[in-house]
Amino acid sequence: PKESLIAADLTIEGKIEGSGHVRIAGSFKGDVPVQGNLTIEVGARVTGQVRASTVTVGGELHGNIEAAARVELQETGMVVGDVKAGSLTVAAGSRMRGQVEFGWGEKGVGSLASAKVDHAVS
Repeated sequence: PKESLIAADLTIEGKIEGSGHVRIAGSFKGDVPVQGNLTIEVGARVTGQVRASTVTVGGELHGNIEAAARVELQETGMVVGDVKAGSLTVAAGSRMRGQVEFGWGEKGVGSLASAKVDHAVS
């Protein structure tokens, strides 16, 4: 599928919907329900509710990830909001404030997905 890019020097308000992949390098205010993948680049800021297949957070997300098969929180990433995901990868150095549910899948306890959490070693 095609990928759409919101460039670093753009600020957009509205709603992004569709089946392609979305990469946000700038600032976006609004909901992002997509069937593809969502990447929030380092330095980018998204304020709104997110629903995507895979969500990669390198920048800031202020809002909930309502549903995702996979969420990857990179070391530069920050999430202020709740996360619901099949699996969650958290890099050392990332920040999050909110509630997290992962590994439950669609059918509940029967289909536990894997989760990997990296810890900072001091």
